[in-house]
Amino acid sequence: MIKSLMCALLTVVAVQAIAAEPEAPDAMVKTVMTDVLNIVKNDKAIQNGDQKRAIDLVETKVVKHFDFAHMTALAMGREWRNASADQRVALANEFKTLLERSYSNALSQYKDQTIDYKPFRMQPTDTDVVVRTEVKQAGAKPIGIDYQMSKTADGWKVYDVMVAGVSLVTNYRDTFTQEIKAGGIDGLIKSLHAKNAAADAGKK
Repeated sequence: MIKSLMCALLTVVAVQAIAAEPEAPDAMVKTVMTDVLNIVKNDKAIQNGDQKRAIDLVETKVVKHFDFAHMTALAMGREWRNASADQRVALANEFKTLLERSYSNALSQYKDQTIDYKPFRMQPTDTDVVVRTEVKQAGAKPIGIDYQMSKTADGWKVYDVMVAGVSLVTNYRDTFTQEIKAGGIDGLIKSLHAKNAAADAGKK
């Protein structure tokens, strides 16, 4: 399930709107999916497991368009209120790095998936929407991917992804809760940092 979540997330939102009005969320998702998947499809280095190149692509095309503070707050649940300002920054940064590394791993697993875009409707005043898609691959059951997005001062941002009905932030919430029970918020920060450091060391 985690791999499916990461594969879904890497395809989201890569091009920032430059017009006065933000690009419609469904149009943005379509643009980004096409852009990212085309890059991966034609990049032999990524397909051969070049993690540095994959991470560079993720950082350039994907990460800056996620609302990681919002995502981390949702993943933390009620414990977010108990975190200091410095702890919140550290948590969001470590969570961001964790997902970056997961995205880069997922990039090299792309095998000619296709995307089916579901009908999308929104009102002009809407500030929170869901863009629904379905990932199809030969020989496998289609996977429903729903992108929860909110309208911010910087345009539409993704703050959660539902894969086959499972929320990314909810998926992490149980783990975060257990880490906090064991070692407090600082313990969770140290745990995330250790996981990120181990992932980086494994790529050297």
